[in-house]
Amino acid sequence: MAMDRLFELMREKQASDMFFAINSPIHLKINGNLLPINNQKMDQANILALLSEVVSAEDMEKLQRENELNLGIGASGIGRFRLSAFRQRGTISAVFRFVPGHIPALNALRLPSVLGDLIMEKRGLILLVGSTGSGKSTTIASMLDHRNTLRTGHILTIEDPIEYLFRSKKSIVNQREIGTDSESLEVALRNSLRQAPDCILIGEIRDESTMASAMSYAQSGHLVLATLHANNSYQALNRIISFFPSEHRTALLLDLASSIRAVVSQRLVKAIDGGRYPAVEVLLNTRYVADLIAAGDMSEIKEAIDKSLSPGSQTFERALMQLINDGLITQEEGLANADSANNLLWLLNNEQGSNTAADPEPPKVEEASFTEFTLNM
Repeated sequence: MAMDRLFELMREKQASDMFFAINSPIHLKINGNLLPINNQKMDQANILALLSEVVSAEDMEKLQRENELNLGIGASGIGRFRLSAFRQRGTISAVFRFVPGHIPALNALRLPSVLGDLIMEKRGLILLVGSTGSGKSTTIASMLDHRNTLRTGHILTIEDPIEYLFRSKKSIVNQREIGTDSESLEVALRNSLRQAPDCILIGEIRDESTMASAMSYAQSGHLVLATLHANNSYQALNRIISFFPSEHRTALLLDLASSIRAVVSQRLVKAIDGGRYPAVEVLLNTRYVADLIAAGDMSEIKEAIDKSLSPGSQTFERALMQLINDGLITQEEGLANADSANNLLWLLNNEQGSNTAADPEPPKVEEASFTEFTLNM
């Protein structure tokens, strides 16, 4: 099938995403850059034919009826793919996100070691925040599998759709997909405590109800992981506050201060060798941070991270400084991804100035060429 060849191409080229749109060739996103696989422009019939290879007739009808479709798709021997198909300007487009079949070990991702400690906690709420494509799903999967490998218990995931597939090791892992295994996120959350979980993954927090459940479960003795779209911990906390009516603010802040264990913010930055590395901000909920959250003083959060004496806490600027000093990214790339370019420059010039080498000359990375790739359609 043509889709199998495309999925194999994604794996071969280590592409994160594949795009279908009319009047355009199929594109792959590789290390953050979009590249066409050939010069063959797609029409609507081509796109629908390709989708029909991996989407059931029932789901194709649902797409035509509801104009949206989100699915997890497995390709034997290749991996899993997250499909988001949608209507735009009257035609169907689609994006496939590649989810490798192998869950990488936590220590293989160049992530802060404190994440391995956090996932072994007995209770509390851990938020993973970042933009789309920042690697949140991979980080969470690696954290959960770390716990799965080392500790007995019940890990329950509620996802839309399921991405990484877990194999029970020391823990029992049950994965529920919204729309397939449960009617809705609300129903799945309402029944989750009856399933005696020790650790719960909530795919994404989008509203007041989901956030309230996450805090409640964390306060009742469960470890809860969830994702949120935000650029950093300060923005994440303010976004959570925006979910709730202003008259509930005081109670919300107290619940937030008592339930949050950490906010982990992640960005993928371009490496000198052509790949990408995660830059990670870690906000640990110390007594001082909890007092700031309870008082609603979010403007002090970034300074609290920077001055924290708690091992593992770090700002984006410190994470980027380390990547620069290790010769993995250029200073220009670091400055482009910092929350404060001035703070990063200060760190480079004052804390590590004697060890900071000039930016190495980036190697010339050959742009992938797919001009020989053809599809019989």
